[in-house]
Amino acid sequence: MGNCNGLPSAYARHRPSGSTDPHGGSSAPDTNGLNIRPPSPRPSRPPHPPSAAPAVGRVLGRPMEDVRATYVFGRELGRGQFGVTYLATHKETKQQFACKSLATRKLINKDDMEDVRREVQIMHHLTGHRNIVELKGAYEDKHSVNLVMELCAGGELFDRIIAKGHYTERAAANLCRQIVTVVHNCHTMGVIHRDLKPENFLFLSTDENSPLKATDFGLSVFFKQGDVFRDLVGSAYYVAPEVLRRNYGAEVDIWSAGVILYILLSGVPPFWGENEQAIFDSILRGHIDFVSDPWPSISSSAKDLVKKMLRADPKERLSAVEVLNHPWMREDGDASDKPLDIAVLTRMKQFRAMNKLKKVALKVIAENLSEEEIMGLKAMFKTMDTDNSGTITYEELKAGLPKLGTKLSESEVKQLMEAADVDGNGTIDYIEFITATMHLNRMEREDHLYKAFEYFDKDKSGYITMEELEHALKKYNMGDEKTIKEIIAEVDSDRDGRINYDEFVAMMRKGNPDLAPNRRRK
Repeated sequence: MGNCNGLPSAYARHRPSGSTDPHGGSSAPDTNGLNIRPPSPRPSRPPHPPSAAPAVGRVLGRPMEDVRATYVFGRELGRGQFGVTYLATHKETKQQFACKSLATRKLINKDDMEDVRREVQIMHHLTGHRNIVELKGAYEDKHSVNLVMELCAGGELFDRIIAKGHYTERAAANLCRQIVTVVHNCHTMGVIHRDLKPENFLFLSTDENSPLKATDFGLSVFFKQGDVFRDLVGSAYYVAPEVLRRNYGAEVDIWSAGVILYILLSGVPPFWGENEQAIFDSILRGHIDFVSDPWPSISSSAKDLVKKMLRADPKERLSAVEVLNHPWMREDGDASDKPLDIAVLTRMKQFRAMNKLKKVALKVIAENLSEEEIMGLKAMFKTMDTDNSGTITYEELKAGLPKLGTKLSESEVKQLMEAADVDGNGTIDYIEFITATMHLNRMEREDHLYKAFEYFDKDKSGYITMEELEHALKKYNMGDEKTIKEIIAEVDSDRDGRINYDEFVAMMRKGNPDLAPNRRRK
């Protein structure tokens, strides 16, 4: 354990066998004896193909599409047991992505295919977080499932640790903060990652200060408070003792993050052995070495945090919020006192600030999202709808929001309730909940925007007239004269008294910093 210039040979040997794929961790199973299926990365759907009904793919369960119609494949970025990751360039925008091409003939059993589908759902659900690799599209053809995602050119955190030996405390705190921010986001969105390790964090660029991005959600699961999991999954060095005892919950992610922090600071893992059983025995014994170099020169505050993240009893372990508020994490001044971002709450607040046309347009988009895009929000809706009535009342919202880890005043809950209740009937139904909580990058999709525009443009004239606007909004008790005039004044930039498609798109994208102006449909 004294070797702090690099990870011990045992650590290097226990990397997953097979080539490392820079955009999904290793594509081959870990040689750690745990019951893990190879990670199967997956993303969102591109515009619909032409009219002739194509065959349905057996993995994603929707019409087959040719990824090469949209992207040009370039050099190989990585190779694993299930497939190859290529550099992919979008034909129109010339933007570069990583495309992981998984051979469907290798996805033999139902569990493999279910893992692929669930990862698509989870990555859709977690979309829009700066420290999570963004899924751009999932395509299936006769031979493969192709997962197009954000290109992370900076390589794995694992490789930087090997190159550096270990990090300074300030640099380690910065990386740990990003890792635990991902954990916090996952847990408040009802997801456990279950396979956090340095191989599954990529740097966006080669820059020293590049943001870290979590990838590979192939072992992740949806959960709600009180759920207990018993399947043995993860990677040997990072697995929590309660996983080995087959009785665990979301706290396992904090343990894994604690192991990563120990490695960042010292260059060696806290629990290791010559084989997997020796590693597991070490984890169950729970002795952590804070004596060997470089620990004597590491601050007591850093050691305090590591100890609290690696408490054997999950009930005594710090939560993600507590880790982010620990004095050591705040020492360089980067951690502020502002409340942590709860993604669903942030989205609801954004929705509340929108004009009524935009709210109704988003409802149209929500109604047209695929099952895989809304599976995670559906699970959250069910958790809040405690009486299974199909609607969320004010009382249910007031009781449900604190479970996400946020404190709100009664007036704030009321304001969110009124905002999300688009039809004004006093409750939030399923589609209203999806509308108010989906990530606004759904508006990157031209087909989504055009469908919403067509909903208002009943006569297909290419314009939304005042009469059409009034007719559409009256359905939601919003069509009063004052509202119509306000919307026209805000959106009708050429002042011709009606809204064309470009004006509509500009209004939909306004105030969404993530959305770059896209091409316009002529």
